[in-house]
Formats: sequence, structure tokens, C-alpha cells
Amino acid sequence: MLPRIFNLLVVLFLALPATAVAAPVVFSAAGSATASIQPSVDAFRAELGALNPNVSGSFGSGRREINWDGVPDSFSAPNNLPANFFNVNSPRGVVFSTPGTGFQVSANATNPTSTPVEFGNIDPSYPSFFAPFSPQRLFTPIGSNILDVNFFIPGTNTPALVSGFGSVFSDVDLANTTSLTFFDINNNSLGTFFVPNFAGNETFSFLGVSFGSAVVSRVRIVNGNQVLAPGNTFTDLVVMDDFIYGEPQAGAVPEPTTMLLLGTGLAGVVAKVRRRRKQ
Repeated sequence: MLPRIFNLLVVLFLALPATAVAAPVVFSAAGSATASIQPSVDAFRAELGALNPNVSGSFGSGRREINWDGVPDSFSAPNNLPANFFNVNSPRGVVFSTPGTGFQVSANATNPTSTPVEFGNIDPSYPSFFAPFSPQRLFTPIGSNILDVNFFIPGTNTPALVSGFGSVFSDVDLANTTSLTFFDINNNSLGTFFVPNFAGNETFSFLGVSFGSAVVSRVRIVNGNQVLAPGNTFTDLVVMDDFIYGEPQAGAVPEPTTMLLLGTGLAGVVAKVRRRRKQ
């Protein structure tokens, strides 16, 4: 009887969640002008903390941002952006992946190849669909509407966790379509959150989610339901601007006292069972 009780308690312990995650705090807004989302963007920034410089290593707190505008012409449209640009060239602790063929940052108005802005190099109508939140570059995966943002200690290959992530989007037409899905260190989903929509072209949407502590290892972004491609002008084409996220930190290691306290608790239960058997 005693071994079976002990085994049952162990099974119950193993079934408990590996980490306790605070209820997420959501920041969202949408509108026809940058001013429509600016208060929500600023509130999310304040939630995460002070902006840290773009250098290697972790500051342990605060936030990092990507606004694409400093990307050189050689890594902008019509050229692709390296997946690890913001971990190697400009260390900010993110590496991108996609089921598609790559990533692209839109061209500046003045560039050596006279490439059209706002992905007009992909389709000439796109500059009338999209608008930048922080002028003047935008960002998109190529060959897919899905982007994964993977976090690392900036400038290293060491996986990291962040406390939250948010993004600005342009031209979100449909509700419950564009989304952020968060994953923990064990690749378990922490939830999917939908970006607010706003009818029309050259509109702005923002969604940021804070978990209060560093528990997010990856974010999957679904941009609308269409892929940017020549001749594709169907709803819902969506691109991205600013990324805002918590400072990448080393993954949490379970405290040894957790197992010690568990062992003490089990020992107490076993002792009680033994006493009852003697009575």
C-alpha cells in the first residue's frame, strides 16, 4: 500500500506545470494614423522597461527594439535580410525562421538600385496598401505569411527567454486572422492573441503581450492570410514594423529547494501512513 501511495504522489508532482506563468497583460490598438496606436505602444514599452543599447550580452532587465530603419541597403529590398542579422550584425538577441524562402526589409526612398519603397519591388500596388509606423522601412517574410522570432542572449548562440513581445502591423483588414503565439522554454504554447483590425489601406495595428517575467522562448507571427507575391492583391496582406520585446535572459533553472521541499512533503506523508498502520 505504501509504495503505491508514494508512486501516486510522484506521478501527481510530475503532472504539475514546469513553470508558473502570470496572467498575460495585453496591449492593443488599431487606427488610420500612427497616433491611433502610439499610446498603446508607449504603454507596452513602459511595461517592459528602459531601452537597452544594441550590444552583445544580456542586461537582465529592460527591453530591446527593432525598427528596421538602420538596416543597410545591401540587406534591404531587393536583397534579403540574413536570418541572424539582429543577433550578429546588430546584436539584439533575435534570429528569424519561416516556412517560406527568406525575409525582406523594404527599401528607403533613396537607394542605390532605385528600388520602390514599401515592397513595391514585389508588386507595384503595395505602396498604396502599407505605411510605416517609424519611417521608413517595413519587414516581411518571403514565400510565407508566417514568421518565427527565436530569442538568444544577444551576440551568442545561447537560447534566451523574454518577458513579452509586441509588434506594429500595417493593413490588418480581417479580425481574428493576424496573430502572435507565444511558446515557453519547453515549446509549450502560452497562448495565441489576435491583432486588432482596422478597415482600409495604410492602417496601423499594434499588439503587445507581457507575461511579467522571462518565460517566452519563441513567438510565431501569422501575418494575415496572404503571401506577398507579384500580382497578389487579395485580402488580407499584412506587413510588420517595429518589434518591441523584453531583454533576452538566460533560461530559468528550477530551484533545488523545490525538490527538497517536495521530498520533505512526501516524507511527511509516508511517516503519517506508517503511524496509521502501527495503530
